[in-house]
Amino acid sequence: MKRYCIIFIILCACMVAEAETVPSKDSIQIAKIWDAGEHNAFTDLIRFKNRFYCSFREGAGHSGGNGKNGKVRILTSKNGKKWESIALLETEGVDLRDPKLSVTPDNRIMVVMAGVTFDKSNFLEQLYPMVSFSSPSGKTFSLPQKSIIDPAISPSRDWIWRVTWHKGIGYGINYQLKENARDRSSLKRDAWLVYLMRTTDGKYFEKVSQLDIPDLPNEATVRFDDKDNAYVLVRKEAGDKMGVLAKSGIPYNNWEYHDVDFRLGGPNFIFFGNNKLIVGTRMYEAVTSTGILLTDLTGKVLKTIKLRGSGDTSYPGMLVYKKKLWVSYYSSHEAKTSIYMAQIPISELETL
Repeated sequence: MKRYCIIFIILCACMVAEAETVPSKDSIQIAKIWDAGEHNAFTDLIRFKNRFYCSFREGAGHSGGNGKNGKVRILTSKNGKKWESIALLETEGVDLRDPKLSVTPDNRIMVVMAGVTFDKSNFLEQLYPMVSFSSPSGKTFSLPQKSIIDPAISPSRDWIWRVTWHKGIGYGINYQLKENARDRSSLKRDAWLVYLMRTTDGKYFEKVSQLDIPDLPNEATVRFDDKDNAYVLVRKEAGDKMGVLAKSGIPYNNWEYHDVDFRLGGPNFIFFGNNKLIVGTRMYEAVTSTGILLTDLTGKVLKTIKLRGSGDTSYPGMLVYKKKLWVSYYSSHEAKTSIYMAQIPISELETL
């Protein structure tokens, strides 16, 4: 089987306090949990039926290479220490990217991912959302299949990046490439668009609203507070490249926007109490790292914890379990790009 490598990279909360940077320290436990693939990256993390599940992409590099398409690996663990592979998803001729996990209303694991194909010059040809479902036991997974995008947004090159379920409905941001070029600096500010989508089955996604975010918005995570407000954290790839935190109440078509003062890479977040967010992202500094940021509800940073790692890194999955923040992420600081699991005591986040 001939495989085309990827040549593009879709690089793809109220207190008054001074932000603080805290390096990884003894109270934070970090362990490598997987390095069997050539390049292991782009993680997510959930709990299902009293077990951890961690997903990520295995490929030849960050964005392909050597003619090998990416596959989706899913690990599981009872205690977060001993991990085993439970699935390896692949589709002939398709690069599978950024698998994200959620639990459906009928109590199955849903894996959303992107399917990418390339033309003979290794240039992006097709980009579409795909989905796989676990058995009720979580022990087996179906073959990935294409999801269908609402024709109201004129499907083009589309990516449902992560789905969050709220009151029986799955919500996710579809970022759409109206234009695609090797040199992103030549693209117009509205060449990429972002839409809030909804689904009841993971197979068909209906348009809810478009978010008015220019400068090549792309990767995004949606979460809901206890008042049914939707918050969306969105990465931008042009302009000042700083992230955007958007908020809307029901029916999620009247958005307010807050520009945050940090860049995003693989953005993820969860609520911490009633007035803070825990954000996971790549830290764009002289030495890159995976950062865990405590912010207020407008994205103002109150505290930063940098996890051990460097180079090609980030794309964290996060959850709180037994008074610890568990973070899956990838890093290349040990010569080979590998998957790591961090355990951060909640006390580290409560102390400013």
